[in-house]
Amino acid sequence: MKRVTGIGGIFFQASDPESLRAWYREHLGIDVQEWGGAAFTWTDDAGKPTKGTTIWSVGSDKSYYAPSTSTFMINYRVADLDALLRLLREEGCNVIDKTDNSEYGKFGWVMDPEGNKLELWQPPEGQ
Repeated sequence: MKRVTGIGGIFFQASDPESLRAWYREHLGIDVQEWGGAAFTWTDDAGKPTKGTTIWSVGSDKSYYAPSTSTFMINYRVADLDALLRLLREEGCNVIDKTDNSEYGKFGWVMDPEGNKLELWQPPEGQ
């Protein structure tokens, strides 16, 4: 079974998200949008757009990362969220019981052995 197929996003906390977003915009050229992040569109080897994006976002909502105390969370794209969560539970991983299903896709979470919360995301069909 294919597990992770790519990185869907990188999310991290900041005590002053507006200032940190401005720093990334000014010094690294990241096109930070009103919602607090940027979407990087994937391309093939020739530079032509292909389906898929990676989200980058700075926020201040610490509850989103709970129960982790880390200041970041990586979102991994997966092909079959339900099957992967079932397999991770069988393997003894610390899978968080909550899942979410929205127009953005299906989401689930697992804690790694260091206590970092990881988000698993099955994008909607065609993305």
